[in-house]
Amino acid sequence: MTNDSQAQIVVDGLVKRFGDFVAVDGVSFAVGRGEIMGFIGPNGAGKSTLIRILCGLLRPSAGRALVAGIDVARDPEAVRRRIGYMSQKFSLYNDLSVVENLRFFGGIYGVPRADFAARLHFAVDMAGLAGREDALVATLAGGWKQRLALGAAILHRPAILFLDEPTSGVDPGSRRRFWDLIHALSEEGVSVLVSTHYMDEAEYCHRIALINRGRLIALGTPQELKQRSLGGELLALEGDRIGDAAAELEKAPGVLDVAMFGNALHALVDEAAARSPELLARLTAAGIANVRVRRIEPSLEDSFVHLVGASSPQAGGAS
Repeated sequence: MTNDSQAQIVVDGLVKRFGDFVAVDGVSFAVGRGEIMGFIGPNGAGKSTLIRILCGLLRPSAGRALVAGIDVARDPEAVRRRIGYMSQKFSLYNDLSVVENLRFFGGIYGVPRADFAARLHFAVDMAGLAGREDALVATLAGGWKQRLALGAAILHRPAILFLDEPTSGVDPGSRRRFWDLIHALSEEGVSVLVSTHYMDEAEYCHRIALINRGRLIALGTPQELKQRSLGGELLALEGDRIGDAAAELEKAPGVLDVAMFGNALHALVDEAAARSPELLARLTAAGIANVRVRRIEPSLEDSFVHLVGASSPQAGGAS
């Protein structure tokens, strides 16, 4: 666990209300120097609201948030000078060239004139755009735009970087190259807080915060969350009429939960060895044949589905 006295980001009982709606509900965590903290959760869970508070763009309703040792509610402008921020919507200007965009953001961030040439070269090289400095941003492919936006966000060498679903809509190869850059920044001591809805990206984070309905419902390394007990054992079922099979399994004794995963079902059961033949027999009796069943280890996505479901109102969790 990160020591709060050494943390770059400290969140303590943070609350954000919009009228009667509670978007962030008593969230607490800390992010250390060089740590990559991932935010995952369903749409509307409160991830973007949290990031906007930490960037000094929204004022919290209650609780405390410190970024680089600065209280975001008391001095949001000082916070913004010390961080880099990249939103889920592409933030550069399409009608300007690569170098014109970087000059503009360098001016906004107050990059010293003596340092700007070196910082511009770094951003262009990181984006893979050497030789295309005069190209209009509108002509660039998504992966290049994404890396260029990251370069613009770190022109002023911030110690803390906030990324709000930065790879949404980008092809897998470009996403992986983007994460190589994030890890390089982490190794230089930059603290990164990133929200994502891609489970494979969450695996790249040092720790993951799972948020649902504004509340922090799980926090740990990817391995810790995968190993966290689901309260049973996991079976994967593949074959014909999987949708009908799901409805049938939900009624079966010993089945704790059933979820669709692509063309397969994942069934959480009390005892895999005993339930596998019972479930196959039940499906066969219901006219659902050609089904294969095997025990599997839980994935991060399994943990995500289970924890979100367990925290939902119908499951008796927080609303």
